[in-house]
Amino acid sequence: MTLNRGRRVTDFVTDEFRVGSGRPLPIGVSVSHAGLNFSLFSRHATAVTLVLFAPRQHQSFLELPLDPAVNRTGDLWHIEVRGLRSSVRYGWRADRQPGPCDGLHRFDVSKVHLDPYASALTGASTWGVVAHREGEDGNGEEGRRRSLFLAEEFDWQYVRRPRIALPDKVIYELHVRGFTRHASSGVAYPGTYRGLIEKIPYLKSLGVTTVELLPVYEFDENDNTRFNPVTGERLLNYWGYGPIAFFAPKASYAADGTNGGQVHELKELVRELHRAGLEVILDVVFNHTGPLMPFRGLDNQVYYLVDPSTGVDRDFTGCGNTLRCNHPVVRDLILSALRYWVAEMHIDGFRFDLASILSRGREGEILAVPPVLEQIAADPVLGDTTLIAEAWDAAGLNQVGRFPHWGRWAEWNGAYRDDVRRFLRGDAGKVGALATRLAGSSDLYGSEGRAPGHSVNFVTCHDGFTLADLVSYERKRNEENGEGNRDGTDQNDSWGCGADGPTADRAIRRLREQQSRNFLLVLLLSQGTPMLLAGDEMGRTQNGNNNAYCQDNATSWLDWGLVERNAALHRFTRVLIAFRKRHPVLRRRRFLTGKGDVAWHGTRLGAPDWGPDSRVLAMHLSGTGAVEQDDDVYLAVNGSDTVARFELPAPPPGTWWVRVADTGAAPPGDVAEEGEEPRVTSARLRLRGRSCALLRSRPQL
Repeated sequence: MTLNRGRRVTDFVTDEFRVGSGRPLPIGVSVSHAGLNFSLFSRHATAVTLVLFAPRQHQSFLELPLDPAVNRTGDLWHIEVRGLRSSVRYGWRADRQPGPCDGLHRFDVSKVHLDPYASALTGASTWGVVAHREGEDGNGEEGRRRSLFLAEEFDWQYVRRPRIALPDKVIYELHVRGFTRHASSGVAYPGTYRGLIEKIPYLKSLGVTTVELLPVYEFDENDNTRFNPVTGERLLNYWGYGPIAFFAPKASYAADGTNGGQVHELKELVRELHRAGLEVILDVVFNHTGPLMPFRGLDNQVYYLVDPSTGVDRDFTGCGNTLRCNHPVVRDLILSALRYWVAEMHIDGFRFDLASILSRGREGEILAVPPVLEQIAADPVLGDTTLIAEAWDAAGLNQVGRFPHWGRWAEWNGAYRDDVRRFLRGDAGKVGALATRLAGSSDLYGSEGRAPGHSVNFVTCHDGFTLADLVSYERKRNEENGEGNRDGTDQNDSWGCGADGPTADRAIRRLREQQSRNFLLVLLLSQGTPMLLAGDEMGRTQNGNNNAYCQDNATSWLDWGLVERNAALHRFTRVLIAFRKRHPVLRRRRFLTGKGDVAWHGTRLGAPDWGPDSRVLAMHLSGTGAVEQDDDVYLAVNGSDTVARFELPAPPPGTWWVRVADTGAAPPGDVAEEGEEPRVTSARLRLRGRSCALLRSRPQL
C-alpha cells in the first residue's frame, strides 16, 4: 500500500477502512457485503494497481498494488475496499515485466487508466474546458479523467417505456448540445439534457415518436487538434464519435455534471421523454475508441485489432483504430454496456455506428455468423429493444440488406437515401427504384423473416447535407473544417435547382422549397420506418458543410427562429407526420404483393412507365388488408420539368378523392389539415413539374 506524502488516509476514508482480496465478478465496481469490490480484466499484465484520488487533486492519495497470488482469478484482477468515502475517484495502473518488444502490448505503469466499466467520469464537467487539478504539471492527457462509482437511487415515478413498433415509429435524430445551444432556444439550460427536456412540448407538437440521440456517453471534445482556417477558432469533436467510456453519460451535457450529476440528469431526460410517450434511442459507437485509445494500456492485444506480426493498429473505421468486437472479452464488455443502458437508464434501443465492424473477426475478417451480433439479437435483457445497424464500415464493407440480423436487426437503408435523392434530382431510369423504396425495399428485406419496418428510411442524417442544403448545393463547402475540403463525401446526389449555394433568384428559391416538400412527402409515404434529421422540418442549413463533426457553433446549432421564418415547411412536416400516424395503410407489417394491396400507374391508369426516360410514377394503396381498415391512399410523383396529367383510379364505392398535399402549390395550399382537404372533382390530376400530390379517399357527404 502506497500513501503519497502530505495526505492522510483518514481524509478520504472512514474508520472502517479495510482491504480484502475481493472477487472477480462482476467486472467493474460493485457493492459487496464489506464495501466496494473492484475488478479489472487484463490477461497480459503482470502487475495491476488500484489508484485512489481525492476530488480536484492530481496526485493520488493511495495506491493499492494487487498481489497476483491473492487478487487474481484467471484474467481478472480484484480487490475489496471497505470504508471509502463516496467522493473518492479511482483508476488503474497496469504493467508487464519483462517489457515485450513485439509492439503488441502497450503497458505503461506511469499512466492511470479509466475503468472500462465505469458508470461515471469526473474531470470534464464543462464543455470545451480542459480540466486541471491541483498539483498537475500539465503533462499527459490521460490524467484528466477519473472513474467514479455511483450507487444512486432514482425515482422513475412508475413511468413506463412507450414500446412503439418499428413501422409506427417516426425517428428524429438530434444532437443533445446542438438542439438547444443556440440563444434562440430560449431554454434555461442551453445545450444540456435539461434543455432538451424543455423542448419536449415541441417534439410532441411535431408528432415524432422516437428521439435518436447522437453519442451521449463520454468522449473528449478537445481531442481535435485542428483550427478553423477562416475564423482561427479551435475545432472540437462536436459529434462525439470517439468514445472513452461505454457506460458513462457525457458530463458536460449536464447542467451540473460534477460528482455524477450527469447520470441523474440523463435519467431525468429519459423519464420525461417516456412520460410524454416518446422513445429514446442512443447512437452507440462500439467500432473504435477515441484517439487516446483508453483500453490500450490495459490490454492492447485483446481490445484492439492489431497486426499480429508488427502490432500496428488495423483501421477499418477511418478513425485510426478498430475494436476487436468479436473477442469474447470485448463482446462481454459490449453486452454489459447495452444491458446497463436498458436496465439502469431505461433506454429503448440503439443505433450502432459503423455496425459492420461488429461482423469482423479477431483479425478483421468478415464473419458469416458474428458472435457479438447474434448475442445482442438473442440477449434477454435486450429482447424488446430496437436494434438499428449502420450496415457498412470505412473499409468498403457494405452490408445494406445483407446485415446478419436473426429477425431483430433493422438497418439504415442507404439504398433508400440514394435512390430517392437521384429520382427527385431528375436522374433517368430511377422509376423502378423509387417504387421499390416506396414499397418497403423488399429487394433488401423481403427474406429471412424481416419486414418493411426493418428498413429505416432516410434522405438526410447528421452525416451529410441537411435537407435545405441537399436542394441548394451541388458541391460541399467544408473548408472551415481545416482539412482543405478533402473531408466529407463528394457523392451527395444533390441538386441546387439551378444554382450552387445561396441565390436571390426567387424562382430557384421556390423550387428549392418545393423539392424539400417532395423529399418529406416521399419519405413519410414510404413503407418502413422513417427517420428525420432535426431541423430539416424548419429548413436548417449548414451552409453547404456536409461533415460538420467539428463545428460547435451556429453551423451545427439549431436556430429556433427558423420555426417562424419557415413556418410553412414546419406546418407541412407536422401535417404529414400526423397523416402517416393516422393511416395504417402506410405502416404495413408485411410487404406489398401487388395482389389487391397496391397498384402502380403512370400518367395512364395501370400503365406505369418503367423505361429509362420515365420520370413519373403513381402509387395507389388499398386500405383493405392494412393493420386496420383504412382509407385508400394515392401518391403521384412527377420528377420531370414539365406538367404531367395523371388519370385517377376510381376511389372505393361511396367515397371520393380529396387532396391532402400538393407540393407544387404555394403554402398554405400545399397541405391540408385532417377534415379540411378539398375534394378532387376531375378524373385527371394535373401535376406541375418537380412536384408530388397526395390524395386519400373520404366518405361522400
